Amino acid sequence: MPFENEKMETMPRKELEEYQVKMMRSVAKHVYENNEFYRRKFKEKGVKPEDIKTIEDISKLPFTYKKDLRDNYPFGLISVPFEDVVRIHMSSGTSGKPTAVAYTVKDIDTWATLIKRSMIAAGADSSDIVQNMYGYGLFTGGLGFHYGAEKLGAKVIPMSTGNTQRQIEVMMDYGTTVITCTPSYAMFLGETMESMGIDPEKDLKLRIGFIGAEPWSKKTRERIEKKLGLTAHGGGAYDHYGLSEMCGPGVGAECTAQEGLHIWADHFYLEVVDPETGEPVSEGEKGVMVMTNFTKEAMPFIRYWIGDVTIIDYEPCECGRTHPRLPQGILGRADDMVVVRGINVFPSQVEFVLMKFPELGEAWQMIVDRKGTLDSLEIEVERKEGIQVTEELKSRIQEELKSYLNIRAELIIKEPGTLPRYEGKAKRVIDKREFA
Repeated sequence: MPFENEKMETMPRKELEEYQVKMMRSVAKHVYENNEFYRRKFKEKGVKPEDIKTIEDISKLPFTYKKDLRDNYPFGLISVPFEDVVRIHMSSGTSGKPTAVAYTVKDIDTWATLIKRSMIAAGADSSDIVQNMYGYGLFTGGLGFHYGAEKLGAKVIPMSTGNTQRQIEVMMDYGTTVITCTPSYAMFLGETMESMGIDPEKDLKLRIGFIGAEPWSKKTRERIEKKLGLTAHGGGAYDHYGLSEMCGPGVGAECTAQEGLHIWADHFYLEVVDPETGEPVSEGEKGVMVMTNFTKEAMPFIRYWIGDVTIIDYEPCECGRTHPRLPQGILGRADDMVVVRGINVFPSQVEFVLMKFPELGEAWQMIVDRKGTLDSLEIEVERKEGIQVTEELKSRIQEELKSYLNIRAELIIKEPGTLPRYEGKAKRVIDKREFA
């Protein structure tokens, strides 16, 4: 089994925790001495960097939130001299104000190394031809994978998003072996190949897909692997995880065992906490992710409240890596969750059910509305080309949804090709309710 850093990736848990405490104390000292925002937050909590002596002491440090990033936009959270900054990425901002993150030269190199590690874990190597279909520019996905694949020594085709038929032509002409994209776009690629009369097992050389930036299920993985011919060429579709506040993609990745995301614990400390109390949940229980990045210079985040929902597992993986895993991946985002008649509903739950039925296509969306005084939930999904959906099948799907969601949803079967397709992240939830 190849590794980027075998000693660090297979370090026993006790030694790894000792290393994390040392790194946490170091980054806490860095922000305390170099950033007024963190110095104030630490003083409000009555804590100093030297108070971090054990892994449990990390809970003494303050949480930080996306609101803090917006309130200090653009450069208020930078913890190095501004002349040391060489790269700035920025999100579009979902609540009116964007967020910016900064990088030093060392940060860029660390980020590329983490992508390299993630790619090695999934079986990629220097012989691969990587077609990068994440967006370049302010979004961290495109440049993150570009630099990481080059550091691996692979050949990189910087396609970015869109122009799907051209993407497929390039795959055929250049002999692309690895692609990077969102799960919804991977599905769309497969649909387009089918419409072009292309058999990916015979006409392409694809073997690995680095698929991420959206939650997706094992059933979706199976569909992607089949549609793109990945397993036929000895590979598969592998999840990866990242966010710009930590570095971008490269925070964690699946290995070839496909038993959950490894979070690279020599660079990040992950906590899974109760969303109401902020206290750690028990191992195996669902909670929201809180993370600290140890090795970023320009803009480290201390106990950053990510809001992604997951379950953590500390058991070593069959690949030999000892870093904590997310065996079920990302189950959704706390802020993507919608409450319908008092029931929490995550898009990932809906997708899990729909992808179990081979008669259904990959495009779907859920629509939440209010009819009178009651919330309503509609789930629109396309049927597969050439499939006639019977009332009996529709009833089975609805019952499965009710069983899994604990709420009844109206299922609407649409014609193939009628729902929106997305080159980037798919918009799955449309909430039409108006709240006073």
